[in-house]
Amino acid sequence: MMESENAAAEDSSAVASLLPLASGAQQPYVSELLSFTLDRLHKEPELLRVDAERIQRQMQEVAVGNYRAFIAASDALLVIRDEVSSIDKHLESLIGEIPKLTSGCTEFVESGEEILEKRKMNQTLLANHSTLLDLLEIPQLMDTCVRNGNYDEALDLETFVCKLSTMHPKLPVIQALAAEVRQTTQSLLSQLLQKLRSNIQLPECLRIIGYLRRIGVFSEYEMRLQFLRCRLAWLTGLLEDLDQRNAYDYLKGMINYQRQHLFDVVNQYRAIFSDDTSGNEENHDGGLLFSWSMHQITSLLKTLKIMLPKITEGVSLSNILEQSMYCAMGLGWVGLDFRGLLPSLFEEAVLNLFAKNMGTAVENFQLVLDSHRWVPLPAVGFPSNRVNDESLDDVTPPSSLMEHPPLAVFVNGVSAAMNDLRPCAPISLKHVLAQELIKGLQTVADSLLRYNTTRILRDNESGLFLSLCRAFIEITYPHCANCFGRCYPGGAALVMDAKGLYDGIGRLLTNSTSRGLPKPVGDENKDKSENSITENGDMPVVENGVAPVVEHTNETNADEKEQKVEKIDEREQNVDKIDERESKSPIFQIEERRSDV
Repeated sequence: MMESENAAAEDSSAVASLLPLASGAQQPYVSELLSFTLDRLHKEPELLRVDAERIQRQMQEVAVGNYRAFIAASDALLVIRDEVSSIDKHLESLIGEIPKLTSGCTEFVESGEEILEKRKMNQTLLANHSTLLDLLEIPQLMDTCVRNGNYDEALDLETFVCKLSTMHPKLPVIQALAAEVRQTTQSLLSQLLQKLRSNIQLPECLRIIGYLRRIGVFSEYEMRLQFLRCRLAWLTGLLEDLDQRNAYDYLKGMINYQRQHLFDVVNQYRAIFSDDTSGNEENHDGGLLFSWSMHQITSLLKTLKIMLPKITEGVSLSNILEQSMYCAMGLGWVGLDFRGLLPSLFEEAVLNLFAKNMGTAVENFQLVLDSHRWVPLPAVGFPSNRVNDESLDDVTPPSSLMEHPPLAVFVNGVSAAMNDLRPCAPISLKHVLAQELIKGLQTVADSLLRYNTTRILRDNESGLFLSLCRAFIEITYPHCANCFGRCYPGGAALVMDAKGLYDGIGRLLTNSTSRGLPKPVGDENKDKSENSITENGDMPVVENGVAPVVEHTNETNADEKEQKVEKIDEREQNVDKIDERESKSPIFQIEERRSDV
């Protein structure tokens, strides 16, 4: 049995291999064919044909009987085919739009989440509206406090905002608030520094430095430096407001400001920044105050050096020296006594002023000498003996110099120089100024000798010139020495010891006497008068300018007096050419001499 089944299975597999086109649905029929006999197999094609015809007829009958259904099915099939194609196309477009739909949904979800967050934030903002409003008003409130000078309240607000910024570093509102407060703090800082540049006293300085320390912008050293810078700017502003066109008023105001305010600034600095001894280098200024003070003193001395040469009066120079000494003495209480640095500056100024005045006197002498007309004038006696030392106190200009306008101009200039020297005469310049005076006298003597050699004078003019030379030796020179002696004790001796400077004039007078040149008008009367009384009745003048008592003679008649007055008027016309300053000097007033005549 088993063997027959195996044989049948093998036959079936062989047939299946022989009929590879047979589908799975045809396998039963194929199996059935294999079981047929040979006769049956020969009949099978005919049977199949008969069945096919029968089925064909049945199909035709069915088709004829149901042709409407077939037509409808065919139409439906066509429609379905078109719809399926359309659906296929729409499916393809749908598949292409699905990624966009996905991204759109994602964006929608995200925007929804953002809107939700904003909604939550708005709800939180609404719940804390009043608190946020107070916070946002802090910069404006702080600015108002700064403008009104309520610095404590402004700094309290600044401290509060700094704490908020530290606690909430990621909140944009708090950070923006902190940025606005920092800008207001800078305005507060500028206003405090501007107050340091104004005229404030120690209590106000202490408050301002306290505010600066609370702000915490500067270190201790920077704060000290900033304090000194601001006070320097204030002092500089005061000095710039002074009028520099008037050197005397400018120096007087500058010294007064330095005396008052420099003293105050040093005391304020020492009171505010009191250095401790704990060894903390941050609290030590490293000589900052000393450097600043030395800068101020140096600036003061430089200004004095520049402006002192512009002062042209000895009294003003003396007043400036007195003010400077007083200023230095006052600053000495804070260790800034600079009196030892002043003498060299004022000595130079005094020397320059005296040299300038002497140069002016010599220049005016030369101008008048060059334009002088040698007109016979009433002679004035010249005593041969010297006066004693007791008479040296009289420095009244000799009236006999009226006869010699060039010498009168020179003596006037020397007297003006002595007047400027006397209020401020440094003892250290005694010998230097004596040499300057001797230099001026030497220049005058040289001018006289040069005039004698370059000019051709008639006999009468030569006598008048020699009379002027004799007046220079016997009157002008001793009078200038006497004036210098009034400024310096023993100064007259220094000048008189240099008598060799007029040796040339002395030789000129000696030679003229040996040649027997005619004497000027009045010399005969001069030789006859034992007391050297002048021909016109004026007092005689001795070498040092002392005017002793004179006995008026009755020998001068009215006609002679009238002639002398006319000659004096002619001489004064020449004197009018002198510089206006010299002609109006109280030292030598020609109008008074004229009234005496």
